Parts: sequence; structure tokens; C-alpha cells
Amino acid sequence: MASLQNSPAIHRTLFPNSFSQLGLQKHGQFRCCRRGVSLLVRAEQVSTTNREDGPGRRQVLAVGAIGSWVSLVNQTSISFAAETKKGFLAVMDKKDGYSFLYPFGWQEVVIDGQDKVFKDVIEPLESVSVNMIPTVKQDIRELGSPQEVAEALIKKVLAPPSQKTKLVEAVEHDVDGKAYYTFEFTVQAPNFTRHALSAITIGNGKFYTLTTGANERRWEKMKDKLHTVIDSFQIFNV
Repeated sequence: MASLQNSPAIHRTLFPNSFSQLGLQKHGQFRCCRRGVSLLVRAEQVSTTNREDGPGRRQVLAVGAIGSWVSLVNQTSISFAAETKKGFLAVMDKKDGYSFLYPFGWQEVVIDGQDKVFKDVIEPLESVSVNMIPTVKQDIRELGSPQEVAEALIKKVLAPPSQKTKLVEAVEHDVDGKAYYTFEFTVQAPNFTRHALSAITIGNGKFYTLTTGANERRWEKMKDKLHTVIDSFQIFNV
């Protein structure tokens, strides 16, 4: 597998020092993205100690999630959430041209540098986020193979540099003629490991990244839901 340094197209496209070479506009998303990851890490460290998944507590939180969902529908006309598959809600952003599903009960939160984030309020590492940056590229395959691009994103964008990462798998698939890369990886922090999935693609002059995941200790319980999230991600022309 080629290293990041041996993949010039990936390096120039994904990293801030060379944004201008490919017409990418430097708005600080990747730096903020890393801060976003750190925010979730800190939340996990504070929130998961000696915590039980009590059914009564989750029922109360589910009621709160319903209220948040109704508020979201009423407040914006460019994105909406609606139940589309049992246990999931759908988001469609008509301004930026993407849609995906997320598990019922997750709540929307604001994290600097992310376009949209939903997370479980009891298990903070269970979340989904969408990030975009402008690009002049037309197809994700112009950046390299799934393995090359995944390695670059994981090591330089999706995980803090101090944490150990491992790429489990990276594959390519097409949806309506549009190429997507999806990959599975782990990020090891001092006191926990996050098991995550990402989907990336290019369209509308943007490089899209959707990432979801969970604490390793809950991976077996959550992996089917997280794969549903990843498999649901699509972009459309706007």
C-alpha cells in the first residue's frame, strides 16, 4: 500500500498546505474536524464511566428526541428528518445535496467544522457526521485507490495524531453511476477504542465525508445499525 507521502494526488487534495494547487478553498474544515473528534473523545471520557443503559432513561431520551425532530422539521426547508425505515430517521439536505439515515433516538448537535452531526446522548462515541470541502476533482477515483485515500483520511483527518489507527477494510461501490469509497477502521485512545465506518465521494464540486462509529465494546451490538447508516449515504445534484 502506497504511503501518504507516495500519493501526491491525495496529499495535495486532502491537506491544507496545498489546497490552492487543486482549487480547494481553505475554510478550516479539516482542522475543525480534528477538534470535532476531540470533543467527542472528551465527552466519552466524562460520560461513559459507571453508566448503565437503563431502559427507563432511554425512553425519556427518546421522547426528547421526538421533540427535537419535530423542531428540526419546522425550522428548516432545506433539510428534513422523517421515518423511512423502522428504527431510523432520514435526513435530506437539499442545499448541499446529500441524504442518509441515522438511528432513532440520536439527537442533532453542533460541532465546529461539521455540516451535520447526530449522536447518542448516553454513548457519545455513537454518532454520525457529515463534512464537505470544495474540490475541482470530478470523481473520487482521481485521488487514488480506496486503500490509499482511506489511509490518508484516517491518519491525517479522522483521528488525532497521537492515537493509534488501523484500517480494517476499504472498498469501492457505485450508486447510480457515482463512485463511493467506504472503509472500516479503528482509533485507539488511552482508555477506549472507537470502531468506525466512513463513506466518501465527490460531486457538486465538493468532497463529501460521512463518518459513523461506536465504542469498541459496543461494536457487535451496533455494527448492523452503523452499516445501515453508511449504506444509506447518497449525494444528488443541486
